[in-house]
Amino acid sequence: MSAPAPARPRLRLRVTAAAEGYVRAGHPWVYESSVREQNRSGEAGELAVIYDRRDRFLAIGLYDPHSPLRVRVLHAGPPLTLDDAWWAAHLDAALLRREPLFGPVGGEGDTDGHRLLNGESDGFGGLVVDRYAGVLVLKVYTAAWFPHLERMLGLLSERFPDFAMVLRLSRNIQTLAAAAGLADGQLLAGDLPQNPVVFHESGLAFEADVLRGQKTGFFLDQRENRRRVEGLSRGRRVLNAFSFSGGFSLYAARGGAAEVISLDLSPHALAGAERNFALNPALTTPHETVQADVFDWLSQTRRSFDLVILDPPSLARRETERAGAIRAYGRLAADGIARLAPGGILLSASCSAHVSAEEFWNAVRGAATASGRKWKELATTRHAPDHHATFAEAEYLKAIYLELD
Repeated sequence: MSAPAPARPRLRLRVTAAAEGYVRAGHPWVYESSVREQNRSGEAGELAVIYDRRDRFLAIGLYDPHSPLRVRVLHAGPPLTLDDAWWAAHLDAALLRREPLFGPVGGEGDTDGHRLLNGESDGFGGLVVDRYAGVLVLKVYTAAWFPHLERMLGLLSERFPDFAMVLRLSRNIQTLAAAAGLADGQLLAGDLPQNPVVFHESGLAFEADVLRGQKTGFFLDQRENRRRVEGLSRGRRVLNAFSFSGGFSLYAARGGAAEVISLDLSPHALAGAERNFALNPALTTPHETVQADVFDWLSQTRRSFDLVILDPPSLARRETERAGAIRAYGRLAADGIARLAPGGILLSASCSAHVSAEEFWNAVRGAATASGRKWKELATTRHAPDHHATFAEAEYLKAIYLELD
C-alpha cells in the first residue's frame, strides 16, 4: 500500500510595491506582471495567499494561471480562514444589500429579475449571479471558479430552494471549461421547463434566453433608465434605437407614448421585442419594428420623434478603440438630435468601459452644441444599485438626458 502523497505547501505570492498599495486600498485584482515571487506553480481555483515585503499576510484570493489577471482577491486585511462559515456570510452580505431593493431573498414582487452577485463589487471576483423568476444564472469569467461551483450551488440552493441554476461562460474560458466537463448553457441544478424564461420587471413581463442569450439572458443593468423613460414618454413619439428585445419600448408604451418604434439590425432581437409586447396585452400603444443599421437609418430617415433613445452595444471593446468610439458616440448623438422635434428629449447611453463617463457625456454635449439648437441637460445616470461598481475598472454604464428646443 503506497503512502499518501504529502500535502502541498500553501500557495504563497509576493507582489510588487505598487500592487501591494493597490491591494491595501481595496483593489480586487493582481496581475501576472505584478507577481514578483511565488513558492510553486498553482492550479486554477487554488487559494493564493499574498504576503507583503515584511512577510506579513496581505490578502487571499482565487488563483488563475491561465489569465493575466492572476489573482482575484476575496479578502484583504487581517489573516482569515475562508471556511464554510466565511463563504456563507460572504454570500449573505451580498444578498442583504439587495433586500431594500427587491424584498427578501427568493421572495416574489413586481421585479423578480435582477442581479444577486455583481462580481468583484460584491466580493466574488469573476462571478456574476442573476435571477430570472425561478431561475438563477451563474456567469463565470475565470476558470478559478470551476473547483468552487459545487460549493456555490450548495449555498445558493439553501437560500433559493427549488430554483433552477444555469451556467454561462465567458467565451475565453469555454475550452478550459470543456476539459472540466462544463459547458455554456449547462443546467447545473433543478428543472428548466421552458426557455426563454418569463420574468417581471416593475410589473412588466419579459422573456430571458438564459441558455444562449446575451449577457445572462437580458440587459438587467438598464432597469433604472427604463423606469425614467416611462415617466418621460406620455404623448411622445418614441424611437428606441439599438432596441434589442424592446426593454425601453415596453416602458415607453406603458408610460403613454403616442407611438413606439423599435429599431435594431437583428431580426431575432426584433422578434423578441414583439414577443415581449405580446406578453403584456394591456399595452395598446402602436409599436413598430424596423430592421436596419442604426447609423445608416438615422442619417437617411426624415421621420421625427419626441424622444430618441440611443443605447448601442459597446463601441470600444479594447483601449485602442477608445478614440474612435468617442467620435462614434458624438456622431450618433448628432444624428439622433437631427431627428428630434422641438422640445424633444435625447437619452444617450454607453456601456463601453474604455470610455469614461465624462468623455462620453462631453461627446453628447458637444453634438448638442454643434446642432445650433438650445439645449439643457436633464440628468446623467450611472449604475443601477444592484450593479454597483466599487472600483474604476468595474465602471462601464453611463447615460445622459438632454432636452432640445
